[in-house]
Amino acid sequence: DFCPSLAGTMLLEVFLVLGTLLIYFLFSKRKEETLPFKDGWWGKGQKPVTKEDTSVRPFKVETTEEELSDLFRRLDQARFTEPLENSCFHYGTNLVHLRKVVSYWKNQFNWKKQVEVLNKYPQFKTKIQGIDIHFVHVKPPRLPEGQAAKPLLMVHGWPGSFYEFYKIIPLLTDPASHGLGDEHIFEVICPSIPGYGFSEAPHKKGFNSVSAASVFYELMLRLGFSEFYTQGGDWGWLICTNLAQIAPNHVKGLHLNMASVSKLGLPHLLSVLLGRYFPGLFGFQDEDVRRMFPFLKKGLYRILLESGYAHIQATKPDTVGCGLNDSPVGLAAYILEKFSSWTDLEFQNLEDGGLERKFSLDDLLTNIMIYWVSGCIVSSMRFYKENLQKGIGTQKHEKLTVQVPTGIASFPNEILHTPQAWAKKKYTNIVSFHFMPRGGHFAAFEEPELLAKDILQFVGKVEKEQLWKKK
Repeated sequence: DFCPSLAGTMLLEVFLVLGTLLIYFLFSKRKEETLPFKDGWWGKGQKPVTKEDTSVRPFKVETTEEELSDLFRRLDQARFTEPLENSCFHYGTNLVHLRKVVSYWKNQFNWKKQVEVLNKYPQFKTKIQGIDIHFVHVKPPRLPEGQAAKPLLMVHGWPGSFYEFYKIIPLLTDPASHGLGDEHIFEVICPSIPGYGFSEAPHKKGFNSVSAASVFYELMLRLGFSEFYTQGGDWGWLICTNLAQIAPNHVKGLHLNMASVSKLGLPHLLSVLLGRYFPGLFGFQDEDVRRMFPFLKKGLYRILLESGYAHIQATKPDTVGCGLNDSPVGLAAYILEKFSSWTDLEFQNLEDGGLERKFSLDDLLTNIMIYWVSGCIVSSMRFYKENLQKGIGTQKHEKLTVQVPTGIASFPNEILHTPQAWAKKKYTNIVSFHFMPRGGHFAAFEEPELLAKDILQFVGKVEKEQLWKKK
């Protein structure tokens, strides 16, 4: 005889098993969503058995007279090549204009004055995982009563430096004085990526974006911040993304001025082929269509035309780096080309590369001098090899999503546009996505006020709705 109570018990057991499997699947999946912290050791030789010195030491930028006289000797002895007629910046940095830049560098640029500018914000060094990490740490000049400053980690990219943030720092640490209100006030930490600027270069192979994210996570904890916001573009985008994957319970919000997605599937391919004709079907807005199509011209050709440097740096960085580290004029030519085309591709049509439309020569040369005096160009270029040598889409962090509240400021002159429809596959909790009215790749350097306003409104949303608690 079939017993109804037995059937009920069996059914209950089936539900219990299914429920257990579902809970296991959900929680194990959730568990997999975090990226393992990378506890490396990047110092010279064997890792010592003694505990690492965790002290934080004040740092100032200093240059010797010997360094400066060596620089001027090299500038004096530069060998220039004649450019092709009417070539503008289409063949790279225009060599007629480069002569003018070098003449300014030798005769008018005042590095000692710029060193004072660099030293106007407090800088420090501390040893993490065997290497010295350099960072700028700026606290608010004043805080309204009962209000705490929000820690914000800002990470630069290549061929930039911590100096890119010098114009945006006061807008974030003292927004009220710049007409941006005092609801959210930040304490800003801008580290130099290891191998960039005044951070020591790793001495071992394998230091990639996850390694950098782990080092910066350790830095923030060492400074006493268990909860903080992060912001980045260029490599800063990837490092901050990885940090949000490593420590989702510590990163309250992730703000990006560049978002790239490496794991593309069939829907992306279809959206590239058909998105121009059926934008709504793929979640594209009119502005997405304007920035992306025709895709052959604005996507594929653009990648081919503008990514030669990345291929060199991802394969043989030391070869070309050797020449750049030996010649300040070569270094300037290499870096200035990026500040032209990545600010606005149309600047290639100008003999001066449009360089002074968004930046002053003093600012551009200060960034170049950070590379020159620290001798970091080779180690900065190696970061491409460490991140790309295994191929695109092969690493664990590329397969994981980001659940931390995310804000994206999409600047119109970024080389490649990532629509929100693509970004949300990776960043599952986008709370703010804005098409910015102007600006390119070096957002904090070019358009500090636009970027500051976007960061402030994003943090405002996260704080108001306490979104980080709902992750």
